[in-house]
Amino acid sequence: MRGARLILAAVVVLSGAQSQTSEQQMPTIQVNVDVVNILCSVRDKRGALVSNLTKDDFIVEEDGKPQQIRYFAREVDLPLTIGVLFDVSLSQRNLIETERRAAAGFFASVLRRKDMAFLISFGPEVELVQDFTNSVTLLRNALDTLKAQGSVGGLGPSPVPTIYKPRGTVLFDAVYLAATEKLRQEVGRKAIVLITDGVDQGSRLKLQDALEAAHRADAIIYSIYYVDPSAYFGSRGALLGGVSDADLRKMSDETGGRLFKVSKKLPLEEVFQQIQDEMRSQYAIGYVPANPLKNGSYHRLEVTTRQKDLKVQARKGYYASKDGSS
Repeated sequence: MRGARLILAAVVVLSGAQSQTSEQQMPTIQVNVDVVNILCSVRDKRGALVSNLTKDDFIVEEDGKPQQIRYFAREVDLPLTIGVLFDVSLSQRNLIETERRAAAGFFASVLRRKDMAFLISFGPEVELVQDFTNSVTLLRNALDTLKAQGSVGGLGPSPVPTIYKPRGTVLFDAVYLAATEKLRQEVGRKAIVLITDGVDQGSRLKLQDALEAAHRADAIIYSIYYVDPSAYFGSRGALLGGVSDADLRKMSDETGGRLFKVSKKLPLEEVFQQIQDEMRSQYAIGYVPANPLKNGSYHRLEVTTRQKDLKVQARKGYYASKDGSS
């Protein structure tokens, strides 16, 4: 549903979303009120992906207590739902064309028959540019419509007054909406790819709200930190505005994703390639908590391997809803 506005003040049920069917689910991450699902990647001491481990190689702890792994698979073809979120605020206007080309190549390479993707832009507002689709052509056409948006005043109906807080880059709102309205009801593997300089200005929600929404949607966040120096630095390199990757790092680390910093040594195209490689080299782990607390509380997770020189990249926790679902 191209061009639809996503508004926090009144959550809108967006039509046209095509949920993946139950026969596309794999037992390893089947939705179950008692099963906690974890997707993880493993790297060796050189940083290379490790894809030949078995269930017995992993150790899972919840709140410090060992858990018995019941479901396990090496998932390279499990259906994937990807939401790509583009920062189109004025600070990104010189980067959008490069981002557009790289994202088009990413969609063409990563999407397979059962995969779905959607595209959201965020600046002063959040906009669903392309709803769920498997069509690379539709996604490319949507990318072609992206353009920089200027800041506007914080006006309009909202439960949170914004008149004194200009809306320039509503990063946290965009993540929250992508997770809550687009991904939470989907099955299979779910990922949010953020392309931004990490600045939030004017979101009605906080970083923790966005992070909790991603946890509840079982979504991994891959953050691409891409900064246009001319937007923040003076001619002598003096910092003119606040820019940091701290919020992006937190969202990625907590959900089991990664933070990438675009540079001459790591161009945007290579970042997208690394994300694609990682998505196709994941392990799916499922377990039933030994002592489930069905009260909506947050539970810390730690996933390690018996080989001490391997590093596991996985979500740091989950929220158990009051009916017991993760």
